[in-house]
Amino acid sequence: MNKRKILITSALPYANGSIHLGHLVEYIQTDIWVRFQKMCLPKEEGHEIYFVCADDTHGTPVMLRAEKEGITPEELINQVHAEHLKDFTDFHIEFDNYYTTHSPETRKHSEDVYTKLKAVNPSLITTKDIEQFYDPKKGIFLPDRFIKGECPKCGTKDQYGDNCEACGAAYAPTDLIEPYSTVSNAALVMKTSEHFFFRLSDDRCVNFLRSWIQEENHLQSEAANKMQEWLGESEKNNLSDWDISRDAPYFGFEIPDAPGKYFYVWLDAPVGYIASFKNYCMKHNANFEEFWNKETSTELYHFIGKDIAYFHALFWPAMLECAGYRTPTQIFSHGFLTVNGEKMSKSRGTFITAENYINQGLDPECLRYYYAAKLNGTMEDIDLNLDDFIARVNSDLVGKYVNIASRAAGFLVNYFDGHLADIISLDYGKSIELKQLESSKHGLHHELLNKVGLIQAHMENRRYNQAISVIMTLTDKVNEYWDQQKPWEKAKQIKNSPTELAMNHPIRFSLHLVSSITIECFRILTIFLKPVLPVLAEKAESFLNVDPLRWIDLKKPMKPGHQIKAYEHLVTRVDRKKIDAMIEASK
Repeated sequence: MNKRKILITSALPYANGSIHLGHLVEYIQTDIWVRFQKMCLPKEEGHEIYFVCADDTHGTPVMLRAEKEGITPEELINQVHAEHLKDFTDFHIEFDNYYTTHSPETRKHSEDVYTKLKAVNPSLITTKDIEQFYDPKKGIFLPDRFIKGECPKCGTKDQYGDNCEACGAAYAPTDLIEPYSTVSNAALVMKTSEHFFFRLSDDRCVNFLRSWIQEENHLQSEAANKMQEWLGESEKNNLSDWDISRDAPYFGFEIPDAPGKYFYVWLDAPVGYIASFKNYCMKHNANFEEFWNKETSTELYHFIGKDIAYFHALFWPAMLECAGYRTPTQIFSHGFLTVNGEKMSKSRGTFITAENYINQGLDPECLRYYYAAKLNGTMEDIDLNLDDFIARVNSDLVGKYVNIASRAAGFLVNYFDGHLADIISLDYGKSIELKQLESSKHGLHHELLNKVGLIQAHMENRRYNQAISVIMTLTDKVNEYWDQQKPWEKAKQIKNSPTELAMNHPIRFSLHLVSSITIECFRILTIFLKPVLPVLAEKAESFLNVDPLRWIDLKKPMKPGHQIKAYEHLVTRVDRKKIDAMIEASK
């Protein structure tokens, strides 16, 4: 078997705000896929799988917030980095390296990319004079988010620079009447400045992108179709050159040989993927060049939101290709999160931070499970319906999955000291009851194992919702099997027997076999769910008294005589009072 070498990234969260439940859709989706790959392709067999990310740290908003808080930008981004990493860790998102774009590695590779693009003959870097709103009081050019004015359509005052909240009109900041700075309240003026651009409209970039997008599987079909729209027909070119610079004062990296000019986010932020992996390689002696060399056979996967698909599927691969780096193997775009069918809202208490969710004592794995049950590998939005969240988690995880272990473990521990029967090769003798058990055992055990390929395909293709559907159908079948076998009646017969039944007595043996089969099925279901529920799986592994489970362990049933531990509580039901408290705290 070929040893696969895979590098996986999630989009870089901006270092000017908290992680919220909408952000977590992406990081949970990615983490599930990474864990699944690591379960299927273990490091011990020579596979290499890395998951890296970083904070996107540069820009005017970070600079202004730091100034407002009376600290340096460096102090601010260090503080936010710690907060972000805690939030991700709380939700069991396990990066191999979580870094920052304010790093020597980012500076080095940003300058390398820029220098190589500039060295191309003719150069792919150009300059243009552009007009922007300027705050004369602060002495800075302002991003749109810091500009307000009177709506040019309806006249409503204090509207942001892109759309009116009163009438819904969309417009450019330059259309605003009497625009002013939200930073200083000063009236804005138009000022001309020279900016640097990456020539995305150049035929070399366009021709590469036409070929790259048409190649199979780089993008989901809906993303590929959208990129083709933006590219336009073969005789036309709809792409615009990309502004990659900002003027001082600015928190970021200065462009080589251009005093007072700084790399804008479009160039230095995605280089954070490269830089984070470079940082990992230096710390762990891994082969960096093998993953970013243009001729490499390694794999590179980006998980992103659909709002940045244009950038990741056009600008990023074109920039990498022209600078001599490898391009992504695949880019996976996902949709947005709504809560109770509506856009997240602070006034309704549905703009929920990761910290607030945890502070209410809610189990992060419940959210991981619910997202998995919704995510289908497309760019469709998903909805966090809080009533459905409560009902589904309590039904599936508590009422179905964990219920299997709690029902069977007691009989095994109380009657057989936790030791398992031989559910694979034992001779069941001539007992009619045991022959029926043998038939039902093989039907159930093999029905679960016969779904391995289907579940694996769903997980590989990020159709987690379909994988969860199959797993829960199997969970129902295990519970039905238990109910049909009525082990409690067998236990009652043993208990009421005037003399202790011998170990090989059909009734006692039947109870042992049914309980062992059920526990083995619980183990199989745990393997299926482990990428989604890593902590719950770890608790289940401890209860089952087994080593950390991998995908290959589906083919290795627990041995006869293996001893499980007494059952202890594995998961708590979602309490509506905690959900209500979370909403109230989010308003």
